[in-house]
Amino acid sequence: MSTDFLPVSRKDMEERGIEQLDFVYVIGDAYVDHPSFGHAIISRLLEAHGFRVGIISQPDWKDEKSISILGKPRLGFLVSAGNMDSMVNHYSVTRHRRKTDSFTPGGIMGKRPDYATIVYCNLIRRTYKHTPIIIGGIEASLRRLAHYDYWSDSLKRSILLDSGADLISYGMGEHSIIEIAEALDAGIHVRDITFIAGTVYKTRMLDEAVDTIVLPSYEKLKEDKLWYARSFYTQYCNTDAFAGKSLTESIFILCRIRQQNHLRRWKWMMSMHCLIKEPGIRPTMPGAAFRQSRKSNSAWSATAAVLADAVSVH
Repeated sequence: MSTDFLPVSRKDMEERGIEQLDFVYVIGDAYVDHPSFGHAIISRLLEAHGFRVGIISQPDWKDEKSISILGKPRLGFLVSAGNMDSMVNHYSVTRHRRKTDSFTPGGIMGKRPDYATIVYCNLIRRTYKHTPIIIGGIEASLRRLAHYDYWSDSLKRSILLDSGADLISYGMGEHSIIEIAEALDAGIHVRDITFIAGTVYKTRMLDEAVDTIVLPSYEKLKEDKLWYARSFYTQYCNTDAFAGKSLTESIFILCRIRQQNHLRRWKWMMSMHCLIKEPGIRPTMPGAAFRQSRKSNSAWSATAAVLADAVSVH
């Protein structure tokens, strides 16, 4: 593993003899190669496992070219808003704009956007429509399921949807990011990476073989704060690495499906894995996701009862 800084420009890549990086890591902080910064740990771990990683620090989100300075990565983009939630970084508890940014050289404010993870991912998607995007850091981790947004005083859905990313590696991602990288390197499509602990993904299928707790749907949470409190309590009770179960949160989207000459309603689910996968210990749940179930009507009736929302899915 090199002791030099990771590539931040094409010149750095040429000096290292790199034609294409495996991962491009987009961050909202200044690039500080120190273990107190999450991007330093994750990028160095990937490098130690043989992956080539470059850093794009605080790109200009108003310029699409700023996300392309290192070219298209072979395996995917990694995105993090930084060591702080971008909204906490920008605003005080009274919603007043802060004057300095402690994670930017010179304390200059305005080098990253509000909701930086979402903005960076959307910027990437405009240029690289089919390249895998994996998000992480405190901003993505705390928004992995439906959440209350203090700044807009509203309930928002999972950041995985609004960002357009493919996976969330939440919490301490040292284990999961290596497994994700190795899966992508082995040729597994990002949509099929549903077996790694500490991740959140989208799917249409609810795996009957997995012990999953179905949380109230996003629509139900918006209707009643009590449902949100119950959902949060369930999440809190399932954060243990060994006893915690997979959690699934549904979002309803109307899709046109040619089947039996009528429209059917598709059910999207979001789940999340156990936080830690220890060597030699099989995690309680090998997946996390959005999914459309193809269970029988009777099986789905139990799910619908939990969600208090009748759905006919086959």
